[in-house]
Order: sequence, then C-alpha cells, then structure tokens
Amino acid sequence: MDLCLHGTPNPRQREFFLSRARHTAYGGARGGGKSWAMRRKLVLLALNYPQLNVLLLRRTLPELRENHLLPLQRELYGAVSYSSTERVFNFPNGSRIKLGYCDTAFDVYQYQGQEYAVIGMEEATHFTEEQQQFLTTCNRTSRVGFTPRMYYTCNPGNVGHAWVKRLFIDRDYRDGERAEDYAFIPARIWDNAALLKADPGYVRQLMALPEDLRRAHLDGDWDVHAGQYFREFSRGRHVIPPQELDPRMKRFRSMDWGYNDPCCVLWHAVDGEGRVFTYRELYVRQMRAEEVARRVVELSRGEQIAYTVASPDLWQNRGAGRAVKGGFEGETLAEIFIKNGMPVSPADNTRIAGWQRVRDYLAPAPDGEPRWRCFSDCVNLIRELPAMQYDPHDREDARDGDDHAPEALRYGLMSRPAAAPAVIKRKASAFDPLNMNRGQKRGYLTT
Repeated sequence: MDLCLHGTPNPRQREFFLSRARHTAYGGARGGGKSWAMRRKLVLLALNYPQLNVLLLRRTLPELRENHLLPLQRELYGAVSYSSTERVFNFPNGSRIKLGYCDTAFDVYQYQGQEYAVIGMEEATHFTEEQQQFLTTCNRTSRVGFTPRMYYTCNPGNVGHAWVKRLFIDRDYRDGERAEDYAFIPARIWDNAALLKADPGYVRQLMALPEDLRRAHLDGDWDVHAGQYFREFSRGRHVIPPQELDPRMKRFRSMDWGYNDPCCVLWHAVDGEGRVFTYRELYVRQMRAEEVARRVVELSRGEQIAYTVASPDLWQNRGAGRAVKGGFEGETLAEIFIKNGMPVSPADNTRIAGWQRVRDYLAPAPDGEPRWRCFSDCVNLIRELPAMQYDPHDREDARDGDDHAPEALRYGLMSRPAAAPAVIKRKASAFDPLNMNRGQKRGYLTT
C-alpha cells in the first residue's frame, strides 16, 4: 500500500527538517506547529533510513495519546503496523518508532540500556534536566552513515525551562558540550499560516493573556516566567551588539566581590541624555583580590574611568580569598584593590532601593528608548538578570544564590557611591548617572 503524507512545511518547519545537528530544538511560542513538525520529522527519518530505531516522548501517557498516538494512527493507517502492547509503529523497512513517557522522575530508567539513533522530546521543558541527560545516554547507534541525534519542541516555562534556555537560548555550555552540536529554530504563530487561516481567533486569545504568559506564549520570550523579578527586561530592547562608544562619554565601573562565589566587575558609559551602556564584563571565581585588580586595570587601559563603586563587604572582610603574603596581612580587601591600582568606593547597600533603580532604568525614557543597554558579550549579566526570582516572603532578598552580575549592575545604577574615609585620596567631582547634567559636586571619590 502506498503511503501519502499530507501537509506542506512552513519555512521554519523546513529548517527543522533539514537540521542535522546532534541536538535541534524547535518552537518558543504557541501555535508554531511543533507537534506536527516532530511527528513528520520522525516519520520521514524512519521511511528514509531502514532499520532505524526511534523514540518519541511526551511527559505523560494521556498527552502522548492525544498529541501523537492518535494522529500517527490516522496518518500511517494501512501502511505501517502498530503494536499496542509495545506502543511501537513498525515500518516495512524495519524501522521502528516507539512511543514513550516519563511521568515520574524514575520512569526514565525504563529506557536504560536501550539504543535509539533518534530521540524526540515533545514539550521538552516538561522534562527535568536529569531526565534529559539520562536520555542522552540512550541516543546512540552502531550503524554506519547515520549520526545519532535528538530533537526537541518547547515553549518557555515549566520545570525544564532553565536547561532548555541554557543550551539553546543562552548557549552556555559546560564541559563536554559543544556549541556546534546545538541548534535552535524559533517559531511563532505567525509562521503557521495553516493555523492562522483555520483559527484566526487563536491569536486574539494569546493577546488577551496576562503579560507574563503573553510574552512567553505569543512572543516566545524566554526571559519572562512566573516569579521573575525584572519582568521589564527584554533582549530586544536592552541587549545590543558591541559598538564603538563616544570617547566623550563618562565611564565608571561597578563590582560585586566574591571568591568562592563569582566576582563580577562591570564597565559602564553614560551619554549626554543620561543613558547607561554596560559595555564590558569580568566574571571570575577563586581569583585573589590583587589578581582581580590587575585584570581590571589591564582591561581598562587607555580609558578614563571616573570611579569604581564596589560592594561594601570589601571594607568588612580581611584577607578573604588571598594568600596572606607580601605585607597584606590585616588589610581590608578594599585596601588591596587600591594598592594594586584600582581605587574603589563603597556602594549604598540598600538592596530594595537598588533593584528599584535597576527597574527604573529598564523602563523606557520619555522618548520611548531604554535608559540602560547592555552589550551582548556581557553574557553573565544577560543570562542572570532575567533569571532573578522574587520571593514574596523575603523582603530583603529577591533571590538566594550567587548571581553577582545583577548585583554589580545594581551598584552601578545607584545614585552615587558612598564616601569611604579609609580610601579617600582627594576630593573630586563625583559622577552621578542620574544627575550628570547638573554639574553637582557630590561627596568624595577615589581617582
């Protein structure tokens, strides 16, 4: 019996079909035609490669039945046999598509020791990172001429949001992970002409959602999800490619110290309209204070830096994260930074006020342009700022953890660094991002 597969892929689905990356994710927004694309991709692979072993997964069995089992039975009826006991479609050329689920954390172990040349994870953000990592151990084949691969469809949110975003959106890779193995193909409802024609009212439903859900499901925005602290953040508005800055722009730095936790230093420039551009980032772990200072000085070579504002703990801790050698014993970290050519002043440590200042700068100015922008190579700040979560039970801290990049930005956008008599060298005209056009003298700064 001849098999006739109906439907024509849209341009985004075609990209998905053509991808041969080891890991390919498709989607982002609702209505992008993800489920059809996944089914059709796996069927085409099974038809094209004899003896191919394929696994198609949904998180729960009811979802598997409604989204894939019933549609596949209709599409393949009479040409491909189906075993209900094994939940396997057996193709005449020996290829198999097995339908599976991982309802609980332990269900993934039912695939232990099995070999699948292709694995499709439908709604990948419904799976935990541990489940995805375990499944990669099953993605292998001994056949020649075919590279094992995994396909994912996904929307922002749910339990797997963080790992999908890390791999496919932020492209933040760990040991053993390679950038060239991961491809992401964004798709929105506007790419799905068939759905727009059949159900034009669906767009209105998405537009009527609350802001968080609308940005996630209509726009495919991975930087917004429930509990996010800085909901105003948008990659489209706030992240820009690196560019030449006007040499007349005032420049300053902000730092949140850490040794076992990260240490983050950010470089900022302010234009004549009071807009702040974060243009450089240093993000390091387990680096001694004197080494951080030397790196900062080297990176700032040739620039006129008005001041550096730092977390107040530099004046409280003594010798943290450094060997007590060379006359440093008993010195504060602030004194070590100064001795190594990096003058610092303590920031106002009012956390809630500081984060409100960040929120103010994320909001557009009267002309509609953002008051703060970040260069795209400041990767830690871009990744961590939208990931901050608000805990309504903790008024002093919006998130536990070691996300020092947002803290460094908070210090940078505070009105001015506080005076620190122990490190004052001379009275200077303090630069205040909020009052730069007023020509005011503000306190003491080290220069």
